[in-house]
Amino acid sequence: MNKIINSIDLNAEIQWVIAIILSILIIATTIFWVWNKLKPSKLVNEMILRTRSWWGMCFIFLFAATVNPIITYIGLAFLSFFTLREVYTLLELRDSDRTTLLLCYLSIPIQYYFAYQGWYTMFLIFIPVFMFIIIPFFLVMAGDTKDIIRSMCILPTSLMLGIFGISHLALLVSFPEMNNDNISGKALLLFLIFITEANDIMQYVFGKLFGKHKILPKVSPNKTWEGFIGGVLSTTAIGYFMGFLTPLSSIELILISFCIAIFGFMGDAIISAVKRDFGVKDMGNTIPGHGGFLDRIDSLSTTSSPFFHLIYFLVIV
Repeated sequence: MNKIINSIDLNAEIQWVIAIILSILIIATTIFWVWNKLKPSKLVNEMILRTRSWWGMCFIFLFAATVNPIITYIGLAFLSFFTLREVYTLLELRDSDRTTLLLCYLSIPIQYYFAYQGWYTMFLIFIPVFMFIIIPFFLVMAGDTKDIIRSMCILPTSLMLGIFGISHLALLVSFPEMNNDNISGKALLLFLIFITEANDIMQYVFGKLFGKHKILPKVSPNKTWEGFIGGVLSTTAIGYFMGFLTPLSSIELILISFCIAIFGFMGDAIISAVKRDFGVKDMGNTIPGHGGFLDRIDSLSTTSSPFFHLIYFLVIV
């Protein structure tokens, strides 16, 4: 595959996916603008608002995937920070949890440093092994046992949702075995982000157009079987045709794209349940049309780690 612009220091695959993403956004923006002029409706207005948000998120993720890796790590680390802050803002934490809360924030630079160094083992075990012991111990040290089991469950889980999953995006860029002659970590990063976001969009579109049978009526009434199935099938097809970003075979592409769609739906459903428990519509209001950071990366928080380890198993091992 040849570069689109030879003077730009990006490999051909990354240039092509950037061109594809921008083309899709331009086409979508044009279609919804014309549609709104011909037949205005609430659905069209919502799609226009979401398209504007997709433009913003597109530039953020493309910037993270194409700049110097150190900037990518720093950007993703701040994303984890803002995600944790959204969660902790909504939580009714005990006063005695404050010191442990600081410890949770301090785990962000440690986890991303392991990703930056490509220290695979320490990266994998720091949060699910060490922090799952250290956090409960610090809660015990505070001397307040009232509702302590709630804090012991919530705080470690917040690290998994806000740090552990997302930090796999950074590991993709730095892991040596995923950056050799036939594998590009940045290309894999773009593939994962593109397919995950495509899955969110396709499940939303199919649900709006054809959705009749609710899949999780007590958790997220807007999610339907039609949206889920249409999203999974279309995402799998999109992933297959975006395979030039990966070293995967056709069967492996279908498998991984299918898994991304399934795990993306799981992440969306998990955060929907969390929001229902909190009694809020969105985790925040940072991104117009999409709520907060966690509302937007809920799927990425559950697709990133399975994607990394499936790639590792299929390509590296």
